[in-house]
Amino acid sequence: MDSTNAYLSPWRRLWLHALLVIVLFFLLAPVLVVVPMSFSASNYLEFPPREWSLRWYETFFGSSEWLHATRTSLIVSGLTTLLATPLGVAAAAALSRSRITTAQILKGVFLLPQVVPVIILGIGVFFLYIRLGLVNSLPGIVMAHTALALPFVVVTTLSGLKTFDHNLEIAAQSLGAHPIRAFLGITLPRIKLSVLAGALFAFITSLDEVVISLFIAGGDNTLLTKKMFLSLRDQLDPTIAAVSSILIIMSIVGVFIFMVAAGSNKDGRRP
Repeated sequence: MDSTNAYLSPWRRLWLHALLVIVLFFLLAPVLVVVPMSFSASNYLEFPPREWSLRWYETFFGSSEWLHATRTSLIVSGLTTLLATPLGVAAAAALSRSRITTAQILKGVFLLPQVVPVIILGIGVFFLYIRLGLVNSLPGIVMAHTALALPFVVVTTLSGLKTFDHNLEIAAQSLGAHPIRAFLGITLPRIKLSVLAGALFAFITSLDEVVISLFIAGGDNTLLTKKMFLSLRDQLDPTIAAVSSILIIMSIVGVFIFMVAAGSNKDGRRP
């Protein structure tokens, strides 16, 4: 028997399975509460619902303010993904070729947006944008969200590059391929799942961001998360539950697409 495979008794297996169920329930509990509330017929947030209705979904899709905020959030998230993904991949490629000490320092710099409290970043970005005239502007929001999403792309791409044999790219360059062409033709196809995961994280990070959006997003560029926060502060509008359910579905669809892509990639590598 392989020494690396420790034997688990039936009781230990049962304990691990029970722990897994508890953790999954803890993670899914908010979903199990929010989704049923979105189908409530009550004028207030209520769980469990005494009556069922689609009125709050009708309110959401019939409100120009909610739809405009949703459209703006999707545009910002899409632009953030398109900007953060190539920048993150390029940064990860450079870090993978840097010396160990330099790479660690630069990686720490890229991870700063995830280490510094978001409220501090929001205040700093707000006062910077006041001087630059970017408050409540679409480019300003996209740049701020890109700074938050960039670390996810860098980390996931670096994880893919760690398992990649760089000698393949070097061999392509020795045969006359330009470094950029060698990277795009040899390296990128083999780390595409890591890049796709980073892009998915970037999109979800931008879509879910609320703190910085409270400072720099407003007017015609009010984001969905800010609209939800203001509605929750001013009144307990059950429309928030419907919007939250829609966001949950979007996240699940994104993860499902990634899993399908990962599965098809594994099938393509089978002999």
